[in-house]
Amino acid sequence: MELESLIESAVGNGASDLHLEGGMPAALRVRGTLRVLGEPIPPKLLTEMARELIGETQWPVFLERRSFDLSRTIHGVRCRINVLHTARGVGLAIRLLSSFQATIEKLNLHPDLKKLIKNPHGLILVSGPTGCGKSSTLAALIQEINLTETCHIITVESPIEYSFRPRRAYIRQREVGRDTPSFEQALHDALREDPDVLMVGEMRDPETMRLTLSASETGHLVLATVHSSTCAEALQRVASAFPPEIQAAVCAQLADCLVAVISQRLRFRQDLNIRVPECEILMATHAVKNFIRTRDFFKIVSAIETGADTGMWSFQRYDKWLDNRTNFFIPGRSAEPPDSEPAETVPAAPLPPIATAPKADKIGKVPSSAPVATEGKRIEIEPTEEGAFGKILKKEH
Repeated sequence: MELESLIESAVGNGASDLHLEGGMPAALRVRGTLRVLGEPIPPKLLTEMARELIGETQWPVFLERRSFDLSRTIHGVRCRINVLHTARGVGLAIRLLSSFQATIEKLNLHPDLKKLIKNPHGLILVSGPTGCGKSSTLAALIQEINLTETCHIITVESPIEYSFRPRRAYIRQREVGRDTPSFEQALHDALREDPDVLMVGEMRDPETMRLTLSASETGHLVLATVHSSTCAEALQRVASAFPPEIQAAVCAQLADCLVAVISQRLRFRQDLNIRVPECEILMATHAVKNFIRTRDFFKIVSAIETGADTGMWSFQRYDKWLDNRTNFFIPGRSAEPPDSEPAETVPAAPLPPIATAPKADKIGKVPSSAPVATEGKRIEIEPTEEGAFGKILKKEH
């Protein structure tokens, strides 16, 4: 039994997740319910699968940490994979991502979400429980920017789930553990890399939250996810992650930079045989900002209920909109491939050591093997003789 055949069976059954555990049959999550598939899988076979996925270079890292995150395209399906060590040996938890490029329309989201990314700076939070499609919604917002704006986008993810093909935007995707040691380091670096838009895959700890808030205050549009079931809980979770003595300052910072909060959950539509996201959307109005500063998060619920005129949506009103909607995108009816890079151009192995620059000779010129400017190519400027610019100034005077 190979991993490709298991992925194929999972896709054929419409599963969103595939769980593999030594000595147990494969388990599929279909519409939120687990089902078993086939015969028990030998632990040795699972270990071999995991070792092949992780690679010999990173295998010692897994043995030390007893877990490993990665993403792969297997049998034409983009997968987010967590390899873990359990009492039975090595196990795999595999999330099957959309076989199409995530967009607002294809995820059946409300078109009002497109208005959020028109803001040149600030913070947009996407919240919800595990497995509710936060990463897909985040990818749809990034893709909308990619298709409409000429800007520089940097994403920091663990691991990279959706690969983007640059359209109008210039996109750089960084994976924690492969391209950068941590979210914190990537966010520190990003502020020196001239980004217009930052995407933070998950705000896991106070330091990541602090840097994310700082980035959104310094003229960048920042999109991030947080685990919570409502918009008010998302904001309260960010504030309560910090020590009590600085929570007031954090809430003031959060109120100043917030653009919107999207909280979502998945709802199965029997008539369409698909799950569609239902959302609660909070806009950062003056009243909402004041509630955040004073830490009156419980008042945000009533603000959403009465804020339809400012673009807010409660779960109840969003459900009514879904019930009246007629044009849904049904996955599988179109053979359109994802709008992503044709292949993974970056290996999973660690980056090689940086090569040293060629040494200059006594008069400051690089060796003759350095690139020479030719017609139609990039121009390389050679360093001038030391002090030559000063000599020119002296001649002028």
